[in-house]
Amino acid sequence: MNRQGLVFVVVLAVAGVAAAYSLGFLGSSSEEPAVEESASSSATPASSPAAPTPAPAITTSTPRSTPRPDAPPVAPPAPVVPVAPTTATLRIDSDVPGAQVFIDNKFVGTAPATIDDVQPGQRKINVQAPGHESVAEFFDITPGSRDIVISLKTIRLDQKIAAVHKHRIGSCSGTLIATPDGIRYETTNKDDGFNVPLTNLETFTADFLQKNLKLKIRNGKSYDFTDPAGKADALYLFHQEVEKVRKRLLDGGK
Repeated sequence: MNRQGLVFVVVLAVAGVAAAYSLGFLGSSSEEPAVEESASSSATPASSPAAPTPAPAITTSTPRSTPRPDAPPVAPPAPVVPVAPTTATLRIDSDVPGAQVFIDNKFVGTAPATIDDVQPGQRKINVQAPGHESVAEFFDITPGSRDIVISLKTIRLDQKIAAVHKHRIGSCSGTLIATPDGIRYETTNKDDGFNVPLTNLETFTADFLQKNLKLKIRNGKSYDFTDPAGKADALYLFHQEVEKVRKRLLDGGK
């Protein structure tokens, strides 16, 4: 066989092998299930080198303080319950400033007066002032505060008579004048004149039969008065009016 014939035979053989291979490859690929292809394709080839293990990440964090336990809730303060008073506070006033105030006959001050720690119960309150009638009243006192206002009546006295002061030797004439503020003798004899409170008389008496009026100032002089006309009526009436007021003033204006 010549050279050309040999080349032709080789070409035919190669073509036949290629055709057979093509037919066999296509037939086997169509028969295998798709699952195997998927499984084989997802499997990692044994010959593939192992992936390097990543280094652990280094993280930094801000230190956190240890939480404190919650404090127990603070209970609100209990409401303050006012303590009921056990004694009384009295504020006693009068229409006469400076009037003297007494509780159960004990002097406690001058009006207006505030008296603390007065025991509850019935208490006698007396208010008096010079030239005024005193007032004494009983009050039922209860614990707590109370205002009491007491009005005083003016003691009225306006007496005046002509009188003769008899001396051991001789006499002098003048006028006796009496008011709630006192009694005075006005005369031209300056050694015999006087002006004293009614409560400062040690002796004050009238003798109707003797037609005279005796008066003695406490720690002072004595006087013996008569009526210029020799009558007793004027002296006696003068004495009665003055003595009524004098006793009231000595009793605190009662």
